[in-house]
Amino acid sequence: MRGKILAAVTILAIGGTGALVAYAQPAPPAATAGAQGGVPAPGTEMGHHHSMMMHRMHGEGGPGHNTFALLRREEDRKLAPADVQKIAEGFLLWHGNHTWKVTNVAPAADGLIGFSISTPEGSVIAKFTMDSKTAKVTRVS
Repeated sequence: MRGKILAAVTILAIGGTGALVAYAQPAPPAATAGAQGGVPAPGTEMGHHHSMMMHRMHGEGGPGHNTFALLRREEDRKLAPADVQKIAEGFLLWHGNHTWKVTNVAPAADGLIGFSISTPEGSVIAKFTMDSKTAKVTRVS
């Protein structure tokens, strides 16, 4: 009895492997993967563009990588206090915060513009500065 079961399992194993091998397809060569509709190979030029696109879609690009490709990032953004207010308010809205307010927006030293994030009652939660040239935000307190 044990021999018959062992023989049946062996036959099924060999037959099952044969079925898997019959359905398997060889991988396309790396250089033509993109042309055949697959994901481009990382070393190819199309692979490089695919990789950059994925980084942009997931917000992982470095300087100059912009989701809004029609807009070019200026060297000097020439931000005024009103611009900083809009940017900070947009940041709050982008994150779904409709209650906190941007207050105390005023020019500071060395081309920085200071602002605060406050509760609706006016209590300051945190203070920041934004560089008017680069738009870099730094928390002050």
